[in-house]
Amino acid sequence: YQQQARADANAALRLAPNRDVRSWAALALARAGDTADAEKLATELDKEFPLDTLIQNYRLPTIRAAVALQGKEPDRAVDVLKVANPIELGDTGYLFPVYLRGEAYLMLRDGNAAAAEFQKFITHYGLVANSPWGPLARLGLARSYALDAAKDPAARDKARAQYQDFLILWKDADPDIPVYKQ
Repeated sequence: YQQQARADANAALRLAPNRDVRSWAALALARAGDTADAEKLATELDKEFPLDTLIQNYRLPTIRAAVALQGKEPDRAVDVLKVANPIELGDTGYLFPVYLRGEAYLMLRDGNAAAAEFQKFITHYGLVANSPWGPLARLGLARSYALDAAKDPAARDKARAQYQDFLILWKDADPDIPVYKQ
């Protein structure tokens, strides 16, 4: 799936190398592990759009957080996403900073902080639209609760419920998707 994501991102860049395509392609490349090309695109966007609020305060921090997570630097991811806080719940793009912050907190094994981030997907479902990150946030929420399940039976029940919700949402998913197998 990572090779396909890279190929699709590069195809999109060849077809329409505009601001939006470059920023979303950089995010896709970062998530697929191609951090060098993601960082290159981010640097280009930063230079080309220094006064663009959406680029500077939403998309670049999101790309940089994805790169940090690939490098197993969750503290850095949380830090670079701080600038996105004031606008992340606006109509800016599917709550990507929120999701990545939740993943960072999972890496840091902070279940409460991760749960608070992933819960935003359920609370603000209208912003998520049909993005696959919506169901994945339920999986993140389940994992957040599971961190506390050994010492808190209620957390275990919450985790189980969120795992079930995720599986219901993805019941028709390709069974070979790595996150689904996990």
